[in-house]
Amino acid sequence: MSRVAIVHERWTERGGAENVVQQLAMEWPEATVYVPFADPTAIPPALEGRMRVTALDRLHRATGRQSHAPLLPLVPRNLRALDFGDADAVIISHHALALAAASAAMVPTIAYVHSPARWAWDPAMRRGETSSRVGRAALSALARQTVRTESLAAGKVTAIVANSREVARRIEKWWGRSSVVVHPPVNTDRFVPIGPAAKEDFFLLAGRLVPYKRADLAVRAARRAGVRLVVAGDGRSAAQCKAIAGPETTFLGRVSDAELVGLQQKARALIMPGVEDFGIVPVEAMACGTPVIALGAGGSLDTVIPDVSGILIEPGEDEAVVDRFAAAMRGFRPAEFNDTEIRRHAEAFSEKQFRIKMREVVSNL
Repeated sequence: MSRVAIVHERWTERGGAENVVQQLAMEWPEATVYVPFADPTAIPPALEGRMRVTALDRLHRATGRQSHAPLLPLVPRNLRALDFGDADAVIISHHALALAAASAAMVPTIAYVHSPARWAWDPAMRRGETSSRVGRAALSALARQTVRTESLAAGKVTAIVANSREVARRIEKWWGRSSVVVHPPVNTDRFVPIGPAAKEDFFLLAGRLVPYKRADLAVRAARRAGVRLVVAGDGRSAAQCKAIAGPETTFLGRVSDAELVGLQQKARALIMPGVEDFGIVPVEAMACGTPVIALGAGGSLDTVIPDVSGILIEPGEDEAVVDRFAAAMRGFRPAEFNDTEIRRHAEAFSEKQFRIKMREVVSNL
């Protein structure tokens, strides 16, 4: 199939999901990318002129593109009205509402699922997102709509691709569908080892500081172990983490891409205490030859090979997990890991490998 259309939920920022779409667009250079609305400042040069928006974009522009949240309830209807022209297949990049586009397609559809909307299916994920009664009611209403949208559309998709085994399990549990796993693309070319001699005496925690990533566990573990921890990132959990941190933890806030690469290269190990759908940052660290100490749940089970690319920490109650992370950090021995071997493992998640595997999925429709 040579004529492919690509659908994405929205284009308001640049992250792992957007990199998936960009790689798909690279593999199918004639494909149009359909989004309900897009911030022009976030569109990469490679996609300029290839992105088609819906009528929702006018509303997004009218609000100064400050917030997309009020528009989300309108997204499914707009996606169901799309016209994909002469496309032979449609690839949907989904993490909440994009699956609705399956109803508009008269050709085979592939859903690349970053995850079913965890916040919609699992009420625990919504706790703490808003403190007002009106906010909670609005979020609950959106969750019900999202669950309904996913449930109806999941049965209309021809093939489903999960970005990890953890996501595949959620798809089976919540949608009742099987899926194949194709890990998301990681730009491993940007990350190279600098050798053991250049390593520095600190552990690294990198990424958004939001509740589900459990940065607080890493901060508590560093204090308990008496080891140096550098935190690169910002978010709603930053104040809480700073309040419980000891003098051994340094908060850098947001850092540039170049600074992040340097930190990943120099760190003794990257710490990943939360349950990720997949986890791009750990693979980037491994591409630098840096091992990862991760909670043994979620996407880390796909990327961290014990005693090869890192250490998996047994999940459990918070206190037990903090103790286990602290023990791993205190007893960490860099000499037990080979940076060349770690780098080789990371290359299995490269952008090139992603494009090859997605081409196979589409060819097998």
